[in-house]
Amino acid sequence: MIIANSHTILSVQGLRASINGTEILKGIDLTVKSGEIHAIMGLNGSGKSTFAKVLAGHSAYEVTGGSIQFADKNLLELPPEERARAGLFLAFQYPIEIPGVANTQFLRLAYNTVQTQRGKEELDPLEFDDFVREKMKLLEMKPDFLDRSVNEGFSGGEKKRNEILQMALLEPKLSILDETDSGLDIDALKIVANGVNRITNKDNATILVTHYQRLLDYIVPDFVHVMQAGRIVMTGGKELALELETRGYDWITANKQPVAGVNA
Repeated sequence: MIIANSHTILSVQGLRASINGTEILKGIDLTVKSGEIHAIMGLNGSGKSTFAKVLAGHSAYEVTGGSIQFADKNLLELPPEERARAGLFLAFQYPIEIPGVANTQFLRLAYNTVQTQRGKEELDPLEFDDFVREKMKLLEMKPDFLDRSVNEGFSGGEKKRNEILQMALLEPKLSILDETDSGLDIDALKIVANGVNRITNKDNATILVTHYQRLLDYIVPDFVHVMQAGRIVMTGGKELALELETRGYDWITANKQPVAGVNA
């Protein structure tokens, strides 16, 4: 959804990052503006998930070069919790289980923490219960999700819906969905995608990390970026994802110039 008078939410320039001395990201450049949906595609090992984790501030990765500007902040100066409070959200490829912590407690604490950061009123347990149940309707979630421990015993689809429920509650400026389609059957995929689409608006932006075209049938990107060996080697519109579905990734190696006129 490219809109007039949009503003830059994320500006990544020359980003390089390593883990245990091995360089994974080798110079990433990416600009994301409000109202936009960007898809990052590529084979396993191309650096897609590493890029998502570096944006979120994962401690295992060392940034060795480049810059990341998030809204008006130098993201590299912020610890992960401050990045989250500033409006950056990462939906995990493999959401972790937190036994003994009720989902409703976890969600209310996260929500109220962000509300405080924004100078807004916190919700008490009763107010939050009404609020979260409305949000759950977006994802066709049953009320008993709230009483269960966070992700404990959840199916793959339930875990992914719970991630998007967090996104709906927190209303981040930038959502990074790391292979949210992984492990979902087609019905669960449609529900999750519908939730994401209803949350997306002119004031926020989304980065989708995925291997496959099928997610992009339901969440249509404005830009598709292909990563290989730690770099974005090609950028195009939604048609690029369809071409990848047909031709695979091998043909890109010999044709690495970004598509003209596209925000790379």
